[in-house]
Amino acid sequence: MKILKKILLALLIILIAMQFYRPEKNNAETDLKTAFLTETNPSKEVKKILETSCYDCHSNTTAYPWYNNIAPVSYWLADHVKDGKKHLNFSEWENYSVKKKDHKLDEVMETVESGEMPLKEYTWTHKTANLSSTQMEALIEWVKNTRALYQLNLLQE
Repeated sequence: MKILKKILLALLIILIAMQFYRPEKNNAETDLKTAFLTETNPSKEVKKILETSCYDCHSNTTAYPWYNNIAPVSYWLADHVKDGKKHLNFSEWENYSVKKKDHKLDEVMETVESGEMPLKEYTWTHKTANLSSTQMEALIEWVKNTRALYQLNLLQE
């Protein structure tokens, strides 16, 4: 019984210490999604979908929930955002080649169609991020149209 108490005390001390050492937040000084929005020209509906379902994990600005201030949740969220930005970062869109942009949009379409995105862990706490079938269709149609333009651009190169 003594060893269990020592383990629990050690875990409590670690948990308290974690509250003072938080991961860096994903909050850029400026919002750099303008290049992406200008270039891809999404409809108002698609813009809203991107804002509610994508940008928190796939841009340089995240709207953090209140519980992000509690470790270990803060570490878990920081890891999700870092991983999301590694796969696709709308704030870095202008730095992608045309070929990479086309590929990233293809991945968006695949992950939305398969139900992989938005992540279930995200939609549990962000109910507005759940995509209806109408929203999925609008997003996929926009991706197809935008990809067609990129593919025409690739043919001209």
